[in-house]
Amino acid sequence: MDSRASDTAVRAPLRGTATTGLKIVIVGGFGVGKTSLVGAVSEISPLSTEEIMTQAGVGVDDIGQVRDKRSTTVAFDFGRITLNAENILYLFGAPGQERFWFLWDQLFAGSLGAVVLVDTRRVADSWYAIDRLEHHGMPFVVAVNRFEGRGPSLEQVRDALSLDPEVPLLDCDARSRESCKLVLITLVRHLTRLAERTP
Repeated sequence: MDSRASDTAVRAPLRGTATTGLKIVIVGGFGVGKTSLVGAVSEISPLSTEEIMTQAGVGVDDIGQVRDKRSTTVAFDFGRITLNAENILYLFGAPGQERFWFLWDQLFAGSLGAVVLVDTRRVADSWYAIDRLEHHGMPFVVAVNRFEGRGPSLEQVRDALSLDPEVPLLDCDARSRESCKLVLITLVRHLTRLAERTP
């Protein structure tokens, strides 16, 4: 098969009218579903820096709640969504392990806002993400990735994370395109409300 033909089948080319790139970052703890979210909603085959987990990570990465995890993001995930003829949305999924947190500040540069993905089995893993976003003054929404459909209520999650009442909080399934689209739409609406308040 012609490699160029297979390449175009995987990637949707940018429109010639595209003029503006908009950036959103997806953050959260290790194994929370960031790679899944980017992959579910991206219109292109996402760029992923997933690597096989090896013995070198034993004792470094806490896999207690994600024992079936076999690979992990070591730099970032990248996806794209065409919003209209001129505007393109770029999604960057940040690595979750503490040893890669130094990359986050670079990923935040130029971002409009962020999505914090939360696993209710490990709510405390989200504190660092929220702290960094607040430090940067970056607007964000919080999406609870319901792996098994159960767990604490949204209000219990809001209390556990000490979220400001104005920060949008919603359930999602990071494997579902429609669910992920709703998360991104919620963030865009939040950004729009904040922009309307700015004199």
